[in-house]
Amino acid sequence: MSSGFFIEVNCQQKYHDGERICGDVFLSQRVIGEDRTIVVLSDGMGHGVKANVLATLTATMAMNFTKEHKEINKIAEIIMNTLPVCSVRQMSYSTFTIVDIEHNGVTQILEYDNPECFVMRGNEKFNPGWQCVILQSETNAGKELRYCTFTPQKEDRIVIWSDGIAQSGLGSADLPFGWGLENAQDFVVKLIKNEPNISARKLASKVVNMAFMNDGYHPKDDTSCATIYFREPRKLLICTGPPFDQENDKKLADKFKNFTGKKIISGATTGDIISRELKLTIEDSFEFTDPDLPPISHMEGADLVTEGILTLSKVVEILRSFNESSTVGNGPADLIVKLLLESDEIHFLVGTGINIAHQDPNLPVELEIRRTVAKRMQHVLQDKFLKEVKMTFL
Repeated sequence: MSSGFFIEVNCQQKYHDGERICGDVFLSQRVIGEDRTIVVLSDGMGHGVKANVLATLTATMAMNFTKEHKEINKIAEIIMNTLPVCSVRQMSYSTFTIVDIEHNGVTQILEYDNPECFVMRGNEKFNPGWQCVILQSETNAGKELRYCTFTPQKEDRIVIWSDGIAQSGLGSADLPFGWGLENAQDFVVKLIKNEPNISARKLASKVVNMAFMNDGYHPKDDTSCATIYFREPRKLLICTGPPFDQENDKKLADKFKNFTGKKIISGATTGDIISRELKLTIEDSFEFTDPDLPPISHMEGADLVTEGILTLSKVVEILRSFNESSTVGNGPADLIVKLLLESDEIHFLVGTGINIAHQDPNLPVELEIRRTVAKRMQHVLQDKFLKEVKMTFL
């Protein structure tokens, strides 16, 4: 990220009890070539399919108009005029929160009828200077929206939520009037004070799980919490393959040694080169945690040492099929996936040498495979997980 910090975005949801589809819709997108991240949460009236259709329509419009830099009043008017009107209540109903982040500039938030999203600066509540926008057109005259704009700093967080959070527990003995916005905010403040580096994902899931508990594990509404966290990028280096020129062995080892962040060595030869150049010993383990892959090894200064191509190919497979409900195991490929998901900036150092020791006529094929696997991993990390990936060939 050009602003010197990374923007981590995550949303967690629970559906209305008994529904198979969520009436809240969350969208996030990095606008290519513009250094912007846009995040939208919309809550459609009711629950189930009808609510999902309303919310999808709203969220998609909000995303597209915001991308085009339309004025906030315009965005609000168009959305309000387009939504179908509920025949019973005579109101078009879908709420929305739009967060438009310019990576090296200001962040704008426009909100209609969702519980007020809130901003944390470090572990304190921060007032971004909310203004009230009142629509003028005859169809929507008098409808009120909230708007604010501020310049984020490192360790700021934005927490966005739907009604399901604030109203959780409504009617129960403990919370007859529901959890309430203030209690939900205090809960977030407490979580951040206890764990200042809590990730966006963990924070969102703790809030949603608390609301779920308030409702006695039977949500009376769709429940969503999205969090945005501006923080120091977490860096990861993956070294795989020997360099093309043996003279570059030292260069590979130095790059490895001087990297600040987590480090993975993937490939036996790569490990041998780095351990030889840095005069460190590699200790092999004989614990087979994955029947398809050789076990991991240990070396001082490396967070993980694994076999090469087979392990990386399996990593790509796991990442491609990964979703919010996936559980990651303890095999060598799973351990790489865990480190990848916890990191923001991922640096690949891919050696393009052919291992003479093997004396195998098929080796150029192996080299091609290594490059291809690294490229595949780069694409899935960028497109699906919004990671920043840098690739260097030695």
